[in-house]
This record gives sequence, structure tokens and C-alpha cells, in this order.
Amino acid sequence: MKIDSIRCQDLDRALSLEWLETNGRGGYASGTVAGANARRYHALLLVARHPPVDRVVMVNHLEEWVEAGDHPFPLSTNLYRGAVHPEGYRHCEGFSAVPWPTWRYASHDIQLEREVLCPHGRDMVVVRWRLVDNAPPGIVLRVRPMLSGRDYHATHHENSGVHSQATIEEGQVTWQPYDGLPPVHAFHNGQYRHGPDWYRDVQYRIELERGLDPVEDWWSPGEWLFTLIPGTAAELVLTTESLPSVDVGQVMAQERRRREGMQESVPTDDRLTRRLWTATAAYLAQRGDRQTVIAGYPWFTDWGRDTFIGLPGLCLVTGRYDIARQVIEAFASQLSQGMVPNRFPDVGEQPEYNTIDASLWFVHAVGRYLHYSRDLAGVRQAAWPAVKQILEGYRRGTRFGIRMDDDGMIMSGADGAQLTWMDAKIGDWVVTPRQGKPVEIQALWVRALAVAMELATRFDEPDYAAQCLGDRVRATESFRARFWYQTGGYLFDVVDGRTGDDASLRPNQIYAVALDDQLVTELQARQVLQVMKERLLTPVGLRTLAPEDIRFRASYHGGVSERDGAYHQGTVWPFLLGPFVTAWVKTYGASSSVRCEARTFLDGLLDHLDEACVGQVSEIFDGQKPYQARGCCAQAWSVAEPLRALIEDIGIIREGLPVTH
Repeated sequence: MKIDSIRCQDLDRALSLEWLETNGRGGYASGTVAGANARRYHALLLVARHPPVDRVVMVNHLEEWVEAGDHPFPLSTNLYRGAVHPEGYRHCEGFSAVPWPTWRYASHDIQLEREVLCPHGRDMVVVRWRLVDNAPPGIVLRVRPMLSGRDYHATHHENSGVHSQATIEEGQVTWQPYDGLPPVHAFHNGQYRHGPDWYRDVQYRIELERGLDPVEDWWSPGEWLFTLIPGTAAELVLTTESLPSVDVGQVMAQERRRREGMQESVPTDDRLTRRLWTATAAYLAQRGDRQTVIAGYPWFTDWGRDTFIGLPGLCLVTGRYDIARQVIEAFASQLSQGMVPNRFPDVGEQPEYNTIDASLWFVHAVGRYLHYSRDLAGVRQAAWPAVKQILEGYRRGTRFGIRMDDDGMIMSGADGAQLTWMDAKIGDWVVTPRQGKPVEIQALWVRALAVAMELATRFDEPDYAAQCLGDRVRATESFRARFWYQTGGYLFDVVDGRTGDDASLRPNQIYAVALDDQLVTELQARQVLQVMKERLLTPVGLRTLAPEDIRFRASYHGGVSERDGAYHQGTVWPFLLGPFVTAWVKTYGASSSVRCEARTFLDGLLDHLDEACVGQVSEIFDGQKPYQARGCCAQAWSVAEPLRALIEDIGIIREGLPVTH
């Protein structure tokens, strides 16, 4: 996870490499290896006022200069309209993301290290600078903070309403730029000089590419002067917490021990597994008195679908059973009309119930939780009532026309609603309409009935178990009769739709192989896998549409409409590698040779971990070479599903499995 000087000093390359520090409360710090902010979401102190939502950017950036006699040089980099200033990236000798983002700078006889970290469970960021070797005396570091105080989706512009005063004490400064926002407390061991100013027309390169407002103004209240002495660090803590003081050394030591403990807990030397395992911690966050899953950074919060697809990889294969139970309890408490929320909005709104699959993924996750934890009492208390409510809701019908049809399969028929994970919508246009009976929904329904059968049997409810068995048999028989597309040698994507059966070659059918043993024959499973391997599989995920389809979009770029139009029309999604590997091993057997072959399907992710957001897996990629990373630079299920497959299906941590990577 180290970036060399060549890449650090290549501005375009260094701007494309991002780093991420999360705090377990929905807040984070993030930026680029170049030091410049390239997104509106890049920030040094970004906090969730009601964890994990209501996120606000408090401190955007630090401007940093080293004064060293006749040879001053910058550490920071800023992008302005038509200019780059300063150009600290030119002095960067290297970057490492372990144990936290660390840069090394050099100019003439001076070598300096810069560290940034977010302590877990704290609305706080720590920045520390120190000389690496002996250096001439009289070296001064000037640091100027850039503040905004705005919603993290927005941009900030010069205005007369900012409160420019500061409360200055020995070793501490406090600002509160706007009413209604928490004050920012800065603890430091330098000298602070108050001098408010505006830094105008900062440009965000990625927002420009995405067709969004790319320009922002930052308010800067003053600057610090730190005298750099070998063996002594310059320290700055920025926080919204009201504290009398901060022991930086203690905070950093505690955080180092926590991260080293996580590294030591990974039970394998396999590089990909270790790095994915370590990456999982970024997505676990507080919601009230329980835990939840952040779907992706920098802009997603917690989504039902993403949470329960990702839960096995994030929490179960990693042994975080207590967190998994808290997540299940948190969503079960919000059950409505047989549905768990699809999304908790950013602030001040009721949960959204607009998905056909999130509730079924919830039931699947409950089954996997019981398999791993053996917590039968916990499932009976926290999850079993919710499971039955979900099944009853789908049987009798719930929102958006979601209901069990006479053939036992699940359908939906609401106009203008995008209910599956292929949910892009532009105005009134649903880009990937899947009304009717989508293939993965039937696989999830059959799986949910199997989970309910097991639970009902364990809880001595034989009549309910029999009902679930009857529904499962009926749905399975109907699926077998309706979904096989003989001409293509694969499964229909949707049957009984508004325009008939949809034979689009999409990856959703992989769940009919991965989640159940009875929906397809072994021959059909092999045909599905071979077709998908030839036409949908890439080194970083599965395409959402076959390239020969006239609707195929090779690249996810441009403005909002262009991007949404490509989101599920060929764009590659890495989380789908998880069920693909599961289906492959299930179909061809769990021999060492099959598992080693399945392992190769994940190889492209290892290189990607040093691209885009260092140490994380992106949300999506372009549908053709060079498979440019797009979307969120760090996505929960992109990490979780490959990790789950490595452990559950490939058996990477089983004793005796050959580890070749």
C-alpha cells in the first residue's frame, strides 16, 4: 500500500489516487495522494451530526508551507480554475496508507513526514508533522486551515454571514463559522495568528467530470507557526468534541494498537484476503445505540440492500457476530408492511421503502447469521418475527404491487418504480425496467422460504414450516418451467413483464445458481456459467449487459443523465464476483483445482487495491478495457462479496489449501 515518488510527483496520477479515513460514526477524512481536494466530498474534518447521517464538512483542507531559509517549499496542493497552487506534490517522495495516510516530503536537506488519522469512535482528525532526519535549525511550518461548514453534498461560496471571530487560548483555538453548526476546536502545539481571509475558486476536478458544480470558496480564519525540531512533532487536532485537552501521543498509540490488532486477527497470509479483510472495518458505523453498514464512500449512507448483501462478508466471515446482530436488530426495528427500509435518508426524513429485494436479502442474512453464530435465542427474539412479517407481506401483497402470484413466484407491477438493484432513473424514465418477475427475486424468494422453513422447524412451528415448504416447491416448479431461455442457453432476466419475457443477458441470473440447488439443473448451471464467463466476466467484476446488446454502454462518464443511463447497461460491478465464484464452486465441485481456478476470477482486484481509493474497492468500472474505476471510490459490497467468496467458497483460510497469491 505504498506509492512511490514517480506516481506521487505525477499530478494526474496522484490526483487519481485517493485515501480514506473513517471514524465509525459516519464521518471521515479523505483526499488525494497529491494533497489537493478533487471532490466536494474530500475533507479533513467531516462529521455526522446524527451518526451515521446529517454529514457536514467542517474543515476542508490545510495549506502548508515549510520556511527554510532561502529554500521555502509547500507541502499542500490546490487546484484552482486555470492554476495549480501551491505545488507540494512536486516534493512528495512517497505515500503509505498503513497504518494511516502518511506522506514523506523532501527538499534540499530537509525530509519531513506528515500523518493524518481519524481515531475510531471520535469526531476528530489528528495531523502530525515531524522531521525525519537531522536538519538545519530555524525550520518553520506554516499551516492555514480552510473551513466551510456545509452539507457534504453541497458547495460553499463567499458570503458575509460567516462568523469571523475566534476564541483563542493557550494551545487551543475555537471557531464557529455559522449558527446551527458545532464549533470546531483546534488543539495545537504551535503559535496561532488570527487573520481571516477567503480562498476563492477552488476547483474540484472530479465534480467537473461528473457534470456538477465544481467550484467552491473556502474561509480561512488564520494560521499556525510550528518550529520544527528533530525528535519533536508538530501536532494539530481538529474536532467538534468539547474537550479540555487532547493527548495526541496517547490518541495515536491507542489507534495504532487497534489497527495492529485488526491486522494480527486476519487468519491468513493471502494478500488479497488480508487487504479485503482490513478494508471491511471502514463500513461499520454507529446508528443510535446499534451498528449499521455504510454502503459506500464518499456519498452513500446505510442502505438495506447493500447492508444485507454485504453483511456476510463484512461481519460473518470476519467473526463480528455481535455487530451483525445489531445490524439485523436495527433494520428489523424499522420493518413496515413486510419491508425493511431501502435507505435511511441523510437527515430529517422517514426511511424509504422502495425495493423488492432488500427484505429478502434481510432474510438471507438472518439465515447466514444463524449458521455462523449459532445464536438461536437471538434470532428467535430479534429476527424471527421480522422474517414472518416479510413473508406474509410478500404473500398477501405490499407496496408497489409486490406480491406472490398464483404460480408462487414474486412479481411487482408499479409504473415508474425501479425496485430491483438495477435502479437508475432519469426523470420519469426507468433506465432498466424490470417489472414482472425478475430472476434474482425468485431465487431470493425461494431462499427466504428455505430459511423460514428451517427456523420454523427449530422453533417448533410445524404448520408454518409446511406452508413455507409448499410455497417453495410451487415457486421452484414455476421457475423451472418459465425461466430457461433455450435459444441463448441461459435464464431470462424477467418473465411476465409488461412486454413479455426479457432475454437480455444480464448477471442477475447468477443468484439462481448461487443461492439454491434446485432452480436449475446441473447442465443448465454449467451453461449459464460458461455464457457469463465468455460475455460478462471481466478482471474486476461482471458486466451488467452483454457487449453485443445494442443498449450496451462501454463507459460510465459525463453528466448525471449520461452516467445514470450507463449505470446498469454494461457497467461492471465487482460485488457480483462473489456470487459468480459461489456458483462456480457449487457447480463444478470444491476440488482444489476448481477452487484455484475460481480464485483467478478475483485476481484483478489485488492490483485495483492500489488504484483509485488505496486499500479499497470501487463501486463500478467501465464495461470495456482499461476498465476505468468509477462511482464511489470505496464500496461495501465490492469488498464484502469477494472476501466472503474467498473464505466460504475458495476456502483460503482452510488448513492445507494451496495459497499461490
